[in-house]
Amino acid sequence: MVGISNVTRRAWLAQLTAPGGRPQFAEPLSGREIIQRRNLPNVPLVTHEGKRVRFYDDVIRDRVVAINLMYADCEGVCPTITMNLVKAHAILRTRTTTPVRFCSLTVKPETDTPDKLKAYVEMHHADGDWLFLTGEPDDVELLRRRLGFVDLNPKVDKDKASHSGVVRYGNEPLALWGACPGSTSPEWLATEIGFVIPGMPRG
Repeated sequence: MVGISNVTRRAWLAQLTAPGGRPQFAEPLSGREIIQRRNLPNVPLVTHEGKRVRFYDDVIRDRVVAINLMYADCEGVCPTITMNLVKAHAILRTRTTTPVRFCSLTVKPETDTPDKLKAYVEMHHADGDWLFLTGEPDDVELLRRRLGFVDLNPKVDKDKASHSGVVRYGNEPLALWGACPGSTSPEWLATEIGFVIPGMPRG
């Protein structure tokens, strides 16, 4: 048994050793890099202004962000959450000089064209640094899943009309992330987002 154990150990060590005789280890990554690789895929998207962007490089990287799901024809929670976010966005501008980018991702990219999203933006007065995003269905679905906007019940998850009402917010460079219900009060939304902004007053 000792011989077998030793052979196994030697074989295992050999697999960990590079050709030059130095041990091979996993690439050292920061928390920020791990989150980016696992949760923030750099998929191509299109903004409500028709601009082509990459999700990580152009939308998220080096920013404080708040992200939610929506679709333009939604008659459920979308209008309420959008109105709450409009008010929360205004509150944040009075409390911090740190820019906060809001990102609304459609769950129906097949029908939500940039023009349709732009009309939605104008209807709800969603001004400031706020992007409404669409793209190829597979890319949008990958992003939805990686961001954690998934219902554990597969039947519910397939129903786009029952999409998550959660707002996910984060300070990307500091790797600080959280989430809260989008249907909560604008004051509380602003306070929650403020948790990832160092030095921001709580109201």
